[in-house]
Amino acid sequence: MSNHRFVFLFPGQGSQAVGMGRDLSEKFAVARQAFEEADDALGFSISKLCFEGPEDQLRLTEYQQPAICTVSVAALRILAEKGIAPTFVAGHSLGEYAANVAAGTLSLADAVRTVRNRGLYMQEAVPAGQGAMAAILGLSSEAATKACADAAAETGAIVSPANLNSPEQTVISGDAAGVDRAVALCKEAGAKKTVPLKVSAPFHCALMQPAQDRLATLLNALAFATPSVPVAVNADAALVTDADQLRNALIRQVTGAVRWVESMRLLIAEQPTHFIEVGPGKVLCGLMRQIDRGQTCLNVEDEASLEKALAALQTPGS
Repeated sequence: MSNHRFVFLFPGQGSQAVGMGRDLSEKFAVARQAFEEADDALGFSISKLCFEGPEDQLRLTEYQQPAICTVSVAALRILAEKGIAPTFVAGHSLGEYAANVAAGTLSLADAVRTVRNRGLYMQEAVPAGQGAMAAILGLSSEAATKACADAAAETGAIVSPANLNSPEQTVISGDAAGVDRAVALCKEAGAKKTVPLKVSAPFHCALMQPAQDRLATLLNALAFATPSVPVAVNADAALVTDADQLRNALIRQVTGAVRWVESMRLLIAEQPTHFIEVGPGKVLCGLMRQIDRGQTCLNVEDEASLEKALAALQTPGS
């Protein structure tokens, strides 16, 4: 597969499902080892939570983040064992930690401990009910950004784009009153649909500053190695190969928007042969279809999807 150029994409929050990773752990020793490492690092069984639930606990940010990260790294290790390595990596929000593990900048143990605290800090940054997030569908990101700015000016509340996911999908975040007003303005501007999100906090906006400050202390205490491949970082939509810049990007993404469309276009310009979503779900493959239908996006989350991906990679001309 020497002529292949792979971009590994790692999913963020919302991709979790009870049972995720069980199949990989049962069938592949390297995956089982990843779960054991995560359990040891956290001091409790994240593997049991992934495999058996309960779902309400798995939905809590402090558990959801290390759970998704662990499943992604388990899948990553199986791909490595099969001789499939990335040329570039990127992760959506939380997924940027697994991307750093893939690039060799962080150990799995450091990553899961950090994201567990990241989840806790985010939950604790804003009292329940004060913040909100909403997905805006069928409206340009420019129009959604303007609606946020107008709503903030009118209400005095904080509201801004949090996830620039695709040309058709922008998620906004902030004070509940600000988000409500921005949603109304987005509808007036022609949004096809708006969906309030069930989240434990308003992620990726200025209200997350307390979480960002606490996380900075943790990340600054960790050793980051020079990455083996460039990481496309959320905060800047830039390809980064410097360890300190990667650390800094992980700190700034807590309050910053996830610039996913720009990041994917940056990677598409590098002319990869395949994008591979590594970890639970197919959210990022779905976004890629909205960004550029011409790209090939495979996913690996269990044995069936792994076999399908391997077969696709062995097809002549793929």
